[in-house]
Amino acid sequence: MSTNWFSLAEQPYTDEDAAWDDFVANHPHGSILQTTNWARLKNRFGWSSERVWLKRDGALAAGAQILYRSALLGIFKIGYLPHAPLVDWDDDEQIEVLLHQIDESAYKNGAGFVKMEPLLWQDEITAERWQEICQKNDLIMTGDTIQPPRTIMIDIQPSEEEILAAMKSKTRYNIRLSARKDVIVREGTGEDLKAFGDLMQTTGQRDGFGTHSPEYYAAMYSLFAPQNAALLIAEFEGKPLAAAMITALGDTAVYLYGASSNEERNRMPAYAIQWAAIRWARERGCTQYDMWGVPDIDQDELEAGFTEHTDGLWPVYRAKRGYGGRVQRTVGAVDRVYNGRLYGLYNWYRNRRR
Repeated sequence: MSTNWFSLAEQPYTDEDAAWDDFVANHPHGSILQTTNWARLKNRFGWSSERVWLKRDGALAAGAQILYRSALLGIFKIGYLPHAPLVDWDDDEQIEVLLHQIDESAYKNGAGFVKMEPLLWQDEITAERWQEICQKNDLIMTGDTIQPPRTIMIDIQPSEEEILAAMKSKTRYNIRLSARKDVIVREGTGEDLKAFGDLMQTTGQRDGFGTHSPEYYAAMYSLFAPQNAALLIAEFEGKPLAAAMITALGDTAVYLYGASSNEERNRMPAYAIQWAAIRWARERGCTQYDMWGVPDIDQDELEAGFTEHTDGLWPVYRAKRGYGGRVQRTVGAVDRVYNGRLYGLYNWYRNRRR
């Protein structure tokens, strides 16, 4: 087994990048957040990046794309592995060797610790096995996650009629109502990015969550569309009422960003967008659709409380549950620490911000 690392900067797309992206797309735990263009997106907004990998018989066997950024006013750096590492979690030797590669990269980049959030579902590994891996490899299990650990996954392999039939009746009704109320969904272009940014800002202000800058969404669109992303716009009489940015990689499509206007909400444009996104994903050959984030609470409690709670992500769950699907959770985040003092300072700062 051979090992290596590669510093990724804003440069022409290479054969090595293509091989990496093919590996990510075909890995059972691959994600759009591990692609070359995701690193390039982050490179434009304050992050640096580096890729480490293992090869067996000349082919990629495991790897991780690591993002680095200064923290605490530049006191130290943190490393972040979104939906990584990509490794065989049954192979202890592979895990150990890849973590050593991550360590070397972290030391070289001056990181006090690295945070890892593998796209490994809890139903793919026992709690005992995951705890064993963490204890053996000095990985600290933490609730401090960056990506949403819990989501709703929809199986989109059945026919459209079957997918609709699996939805809640009210959601199915609203999808059809949006069509009767003359809401049209089209695939947007770069000219629609301003409208998308405006809708995102409106939604963030209304629902109380942070949004990226217009430049961020524009950069993402330029890097991923049309191969791995689409911008969908729901309109009434030519006026944008809702929008979404959807990504696709391998067999999975992700509802990454979505927004809606405060106007004409009775026309149900958000429902039209979701249905159009599911149909777009099916046309791309995807078999599952990730609704991307619900409250990190067990499903029984979610079902018992969604009619009563209106704070945080509860309204998001109320809307997303209507599309059917299954609530799933990853194993969450783990930290590999190199400087305990700085790690403690980072956690103190994070807790204070909360």
